[in-house]
Amino acid sequence: MPFPRRTMDSVTIQVPATSANLGPGYDALGVALKIYNQVTVWRGRPEADLPPIVEKAAALFFQTAGVQPFEFGWRIEGEVPQSRGMGSSVTVRLGVLHALNELSCRPLGREQLFALCSELEGHPDNAAPAEFGGFTVANQKSCLRFPVEDRLRFVLLVPDFEVSTPEARKVLPKELPHAEAVKSAANAARITAAFAQGRYEALAGCFEDGLHQPFRLSLIPFLYDVIRAGEAAGAIGGFLSGSGSTIACVTLQHPEAVADAMRKALPAGVEGYTIVTGVDNEGVKVV
Repeated sequence: MPFPRRTMDSVTIQVPATSANLGPGYDALGVALKIYNQVTVWRGRPEADLPPIVEKAAALFFQTAGVQPFEFGWRIEGEVPQSRGMGSSVTVRLGVLHALNELSCRPLGREQLFALCSELEGHPDNAAPAEFGGFTVANQKSCLRFPVEDRLRFVLLVPDFEVSTPEARKVLPKELPHAEAVKSAANAARITAAFAQGRYEALAGCFEDGLHQPFRLSLIPFLYDVIRAGEAAGAIGGFLSGSGSTIACVTLQHPEAVADAMRKALPAGVEGYTIVTGVDNEGVKVV
């Protein structure tokens, strides 16, 4: 649905949380979730210095759109936890890009704004579902999108500690065994086919990979314990959400039982909470 055209001095943009990678779909697969941040931007002198993440997004927008830069203030509110592998940085970047685009009478289209956000992020796996909604398969410039039925529930275990994406990338090896790459490619293809056909039962056994999850156990050592607990309670499977620390399970039955089992699998000394949600099929929008 196209955004309504209007002239304004202030605008609020709603951006969904996202879960990326889904195991083997490293830097390519993602889903938008029904958890949101709202970014409000207004023309005028900001109340405080803009953070670098906002300044960089604004600079890239003004340069790409050919719009004369103007002063603006901003704020963010919502439910997306920071540095937990749920696309919090995308909610900032995409929210600011869309807000400035609205305040500038919309010189850029959604595909262009998605590409700018991907450039700022360095990868498109969160930017694509946040922009377009649903399940997405993306590279830096374009994506394929598939709607997801609400009967598929995502159960998210959010631990009480952060994992920064740059730090999580540092633990990854520069080279991989050929067999691990083949396994990961096959599973990523199976995940895509299952979402494209709406055959969610076929996701079982697809979330294993040799690209990133085994190497990030040093950061989230209880990852597989939590996933196995979720599966024992009825989940189809589970994976590390983005670079963590959130762990996600998908299920067609008993989501609250899955959530309870995942919480109980946390080791002593680690706290966390669960969220049961579905997929947002609309993506970013003006509210």
